[in-house]
Order: sequence, then structure tokens, then C-alpha cells
Amino acid sequence: MYNFGLHVAPFESDAVEGFRLREPANFQAAARASGFIGRSGYAGEPGARSWGPQVFPRFIKGSGFDSAPSSLSIWADIESLMAFSYNGVHADALKHARNWNVKPSWPPLVLWWVGPHHRPDWSEAVERLEYLADNGPSARAFTFKQPFDAAGAEIGIDRERVKALATENAETQRDLLDHVLTLKV
Repeated sequence: MYNFGLHVAPFESDAVEGFRLREPANFQAAARASGFIGRSGYAGEPGARSWGPQVFPRFIKGSGFDSAPSSLSIWADIESLMAFSYNGVHADALKHARNWNVKPSWPPLVLWWVGPHHRPDWSEAVERLEYLADNGPSARAFTFKQPFDAAGAEIGIDRERVKALATENAETQRDLLDHVLTLKV
């Protein structure tokens, strides 16, 4: 999974402080989530190792920024990623995202399958997002709204499994959620 957005102001500004304050809790929540395999860090920053030089999609052009919020991670399956994304700590961030990010004219995220020994890098992720923007969902690049399986067939998402995973994750992330609910928006 790769996501990309643009903030309404520079990262260190008061305008995106709520995002900045929540970022460490989101990374911790992902690491505790069922189905999480790993994520790329950012070169020169503490934490996870970067999966290659970070690059950004063409949508950054003209924004005035030379970097932007983005993440690259590997999950066991779509249901695990969906349970994390739309519940708990990350759901709190999504609820407030309109305060920190410009409304995108591009897909905010892209999903694709990787083999068991393949770790995507930032360039591959950007290529997939741009492919999705240019061509729409396919087995090569898709979204939660129109997912595909690893063999390339369109599939449905097991919503009951998503609910069960979200409940499981809530137990392991309760302290993080309690913390983010006290933070400035």
C-alpha cells in the first residue's frame, strides 16, 4: 500500500501540528495491527529503514513543496489493511485529515500485490499510484473500492473479517487511541 497527500502548510507549521502529533501513534498502531508486515521508514530519520530513495508522484509539482506526507507498507491482505485504516488511531487521523491536507485530485492511495520475497521501493509505489490515476483500477493498481486478488481477479472484501480484525486491533491499540483523542486537531 502506498498513500500520498499534500499538506495545507509546511510540516513544521501550526496548521499541521495535529497530524505531526499523531504520526508516531499511527506508526505504532500499524506495527501492532493484525496483518501488518512492515513499512518503509524515511532516509535520515530514526525508526524503520527506508526502502530506497524517497520519490514523489507528479502530483507534487506546482505545490511549492519538495516533500509530502506519504507511506509505503506491506500487509498480509486487504482486510487487515482496511481494519487498520478505517478504525482506531488511523481512523481518528482520517477524520481530521481535511484540516491538514489539501483535497486531492488524484487517488490518495494505491494497493497492489507483491510476492513473498519482494519489498517494493518508493519508485515502484509512485509508478503504481500514477498508473492508477491514469488508467483506473486494475490488477496492477487498485483501491479498496475496486479490489483485485493476487491472481488478478476482481474480488469483494470480507467485511465481517474486517470487523473482527478491527475488534482485535482495538485491544492492542487502546492506549494509543486514548492518547490521540487528547491531541490538538
